[in-house]
Amino acid sequence: MPDARASSRELLVVDGYNVIYKSARYLARMDETAEGDPFEQARELLISDVAAYAKGRYEPVVVFDAAGNVSPERPDLSKAGVRVIFSPAGESADTVIERLVTEARLAPHAVTVVTSDSTIRATVGGIPVTRVSSDVLVTNMDALAVEYRKENAARQTQHMRLEDRIDPAAREKLWKILRGQ
Repeated sequence: MPDARASSRELLVVDGYNVIYKSARYLARMDETAEGDPFEQARELLISDVAAYAKGRYEPVVVFDAAGNVSPERPDLSKAGVRVIFSPAGESADTVIERLVTEARLAPHAVTVVTSDSTIRATVGGIPVTRVSSDVLVTNMDALAVEYRKENAARQTQHMRLEDRIDPAAREKLWKILRGQ
């Protein structure tokens, strides 16, 4: 059962593979030589990014086209607060996205759809629907990834220095001893 806070947030519907194919970060995670599903790591990274992007503002849903996947019969599930939907056999992700947007519009519930697919963008437009290009989301995700790496590196450096781990008063006493004061 959805949480009451989630229903008050704007619905964010992401066209999963459309975004993956727009980003070098996601494509770098694809491994077509490995046994199993070559998209698994790319999907996991996208879901993680969408969770960070949506936090507190959106009720996120990522839709993937199950046709042609290694395992087309995938259950809908939720990871990191992101609802993940694989289109059922015989139905495209586009159709699932259009249905989600239509249901939200009838509620009425504000929706943001992330895709660069011109057909979806044309069919889901109108109030209360905002359309965002996959390139915009990818740019935002890349910026968040850079910011995360910088913050993480700063934290790692800070915690690695012995000087930072010593109480400031004790550190000052040690400096005085070192200087011969």
